[in-house]
Amino acid sequence: MQIKKLVSLPSRTGRHLQRYNKGFRQVVGCIPYRIRDTKKTHLIDDITLDDLEILLISSQKSTRLMFPKGGWELDEDIQLAASRETLEEAGVVGLLGEKLGEWIFKSKSQEKYHEGSMFPLYVTEELEVWPEKSLRHRVWMTVDEAREACAAVWMKEALEEFVCQFTCRSREVEEDASCLLLALCGSEDLSFTIGAQTADNEVDCYLNLIS
Repeated sequence: MQIKKLVSLPSRTGRHLQRYNKGFRQVVGCIPYRIRDTKKTHLIDDITLDDLEILLISSQKSTRLMFPKGGWELDEDIQLAASRETLEEAGVVGLLGEKLGEWIFKSKSQEKYHEGSMFPLYVTEELEVWPEKSLRHRVWMTVDEAREACAAVWMKEALEEFVCQFTCRSREVEEDASCLLLALCGSEDLSFTIGAQTADNEVDCYLNLIS
């Protein structure tokens, strides 16, 4: 199913298709994000947390800010449910990442416990019209601002997990780049000149292109 086809439909309501797990209503949502400097979009190793913007939306009944989320229903898989809820509530579509985790939380409006799952969503399109446009407003923030503004504790924890995954992935990219450089050192196109520095016993690797 193309998720954008849902734009013209009203948001899903009712609980007749709602999933439950051990009595907990299952909900799913996303942490939508984008890269502020579009020139860096394809230079993953240059992207830092300061380059990211996080999207939050207002609650239907108050000005409290949160991430888009809603009920996971029986006729959809969890990825489709996450994308659908994000389109319905926040009016954005994009690329879904790996699940950040699961949290048990208590609903303030219903005084019931829910099981929430969250995904990161790299936003590729921000729609002008979406099902809940008249009910919510959306705002882009820095990571630090989102940490402060998000009203739900369990969603704050999901954001921290996203930050952790992003930071770890950035380190992996840096390590891969280092490994690539070492591999190039041994390629046929490069030669080594090794010079020992007796003063501090350090060894420098000088790379000289073979003409």
